[in-house]
Amino acid sequence: MADSKDLLRVLWSGADVLRGKMDANEYKTYLLGLVFYKYLSDSYLTKAYDLINDTVPDDLDEAQAAYEEAMKSDDAGELLEELKNSLHYTLNPDMTYISILRAAKNNSFNREKLQAAFNRIEESDELFHGLFADVDLYSNRLGTGDQKQSATVAEVIKVLEGVDLIHTEGDVLGNAYEYLIGQFASETGKKAGEFYTPHGPAQILCRIAMTGQENKKGLQVYDPCMGSASLMLSCRNYSTERDYIKYYGQELMPSTYNLARMNMFLHGVLPENQHLRNGDTLDADWPVDEETEFDVVTMNPPYSANWSAAEGFKQDERFMDYGGKLAPKSKADYAFLLHGFYHLKQTGTMAIVLPHGVLFRGGSEGSIREILLQNGSIYAVIGLPSNMFYNTSIPTCIIVLKKQRQGRDVLFIDASKLFVKEKKQNVMQGEHIDHILELYNNRQTVEKEAYLASYEDIVANDYNLNIPRYVDSAEEEPEIDLKALVQDMRETDRAIKAGNETLLDMMKDLTFHNDSTKEAANEFIKILEEM
Repeated sequence: MADSKDLLRVLWSGADVLRGKMDANEYKTYLLGLVFYKYLSDSYLTKAYDLINDTVPDDLDEAQAAYEEAMKSDDAGELLEELKNSLHYTLNPDMTYISILRAAKNNSFNREKLQAAFNRIEESDELFHGLFADVDLYSNRLGTGDQKQSATVAEVIKVLEGVDLIHTEGDVLGNAYEYLIGQFASETGKKAGEFYTPHGPAQILCRIAMTGQENKKGLQVYDPCMGSASLMLSCRNYSTERDYIKYYGQELMPSTYNLARMNMFLHGVLPENQHLRNGDTLDADWPVDEETEFDVVTMNPPYSANWSAAEGFKQDERFMDYGGKLAPKSKADYAFLLHGFYHLKQTGTMAIVLPHGVLFRGGSEGSIREILLQNGSIYAVIGLPSNMFYNTSIPTCIIVLKKQRQGRDVLFIDASKLFVKEKKQNVMQGEHIDHILELYNNRQTVEKEAYLASYEDIVANDYNLNIPRYVDSAEEEPEIDLKALVQDMRETDRAIKAGNETLLDMMKDLTFHNDSTKEAANEFIKILEEM
């Protein structure tokens, strides 16, 4: 069975081949795309061998040989049909990773063959349409000229030989892929905000959203700003019926959308449970048919983004129940929040990360916030530490929303100090996350950490949800011991006098070569004598 550490080591060495030729935001596309191609190819050969011999092959060379032989037989068409029905794609024997690896090893690697494999997979089923569009095998970023470009791709292909996918079980591969995405996020910095939510906030978000729904079969999870789909996939970790979860996600950036699709497959999510879309979440509502409300809504949208805020949105069902107010053009935060909330089931939970400004800004945002509070929709507000996310260093908060609950109280948690400082980011560790969940589940006031505010408290604060108004986490200044302070001052004064006397004695013993130096020294001695 493949070891996760070995898998990570091999995968990361693939990144070393590309590092230096292009930045992390670019070479992540190549490495993650080629890993996914190998996964599809190896899965294909393993399935083909199983259909031929009713067992798992010992290695890929054995599977390749059996497949090549089978494709020469009269039953080849039947085998291909079975493979297509099972995996949704087919590959010719010369399109498999093993075939292309052999060519790379004997210096006859042909990019056209690899591109043909990409094309075949993409054309096999709508599931895979455009999946390898960003893996440009002819890009100048790979090197100057055909030979260097081919050599770079061939080198990555050879490095990936060490990734054993046949004997990898459970979530080892999916977790390794997720780790790679996280590593690329760290290297990419601010550009990573569009595709990755750091581990700590992601775990808090998902654990909260999954609370009370852990045993639900057929759970439906929705993320309209899904990035690499890491938030939705994290929800699996807290479900006892994970194989039955249905995922609905939307992503604006095509390359990130493709990354999310790959991530789903590598985590073993069945095609029928993937409902992903490349589109603008605010521009037009989605989904609008079949399932439109979900048990779990998780979101980490772009903070304070621009949007049109066109008058027509006032008749949009997502935004029409908030006094004719829309999120400002320059701050789409509440537009994202209301979109997600609209798609939440009556019995579900939504958790969204936003900047603190949404808690206290006035104008249309204040009006929307007031209606949400009057309806009892805001269940909890959790303040996170600063510098947690790659796209901003500002502190953020998690807002938890529910529909049709009893009461309009709001739990405030100040978690701004629960972190450890690492090189680039502040990081929340397991004990920090557990403590926040404990405070959330207990739903009680805890001095300097949490406050359960009544609706009357919130009205008295004019619907302002700024956390320091409810949780006073300031550390009290220690009382000054005046007697000890006076004693310290006396001892310091005695020490200064003793030092001056010693210096005075040393100055008086000095000899001088000229009168001007002697005169200056005498002036300094007078000063010391007067002190």
